[in-house]
Amino acid sequence: MSAKQKTRIRTTGLAIFGKELIRRCGSHCELCKAQGVKLVVHEVPPSPGTPDPEHCIMVCEDCQRQLLSPKRIEASHWRCLAASMWSDIPAVKVTSLLMLQQLEETEPWAAELLEQAWLAPEEARWLSDAGHL
Repeated sequence: MSAKQKTRIRTTGLAIFGKELIRRCGSHCELCKAQGVKLVVHEVPPSPGTPDPEHCIMVCEDCQRQLLSPKRIEASHWRCLAASMWSDIPAVKVTSLLMLQQLEETEPWAAELLEQAWLAPEEARWLSDAGHL
């Protein structure tokens, strides 16, 4: 099976979670809280062998673009992480903290937020694993 076919199969598998994730997020971006915009499924690294809704979050296209292209990050957009970093959904919390880690070198507010962060042991392992990709 080619890499393209594997990607297509994984994307289809993730799309199956769409309705469940939309209900969970109340039709708003789980990071920036944008409403009335197209939402997409974002898989939080590291990806498990098979698609898992617990490793997925719903994000707006703006958040998705910046998550996938770290060189195109608009730091001011991510001030929303002050709220999402406290989410009770581990995948949202881990994604928020990963982005804060990317921003902390250039944005003092991001470093301050990271100092306040609290993680359960399994969330800390997930964050560590994702940070070493």
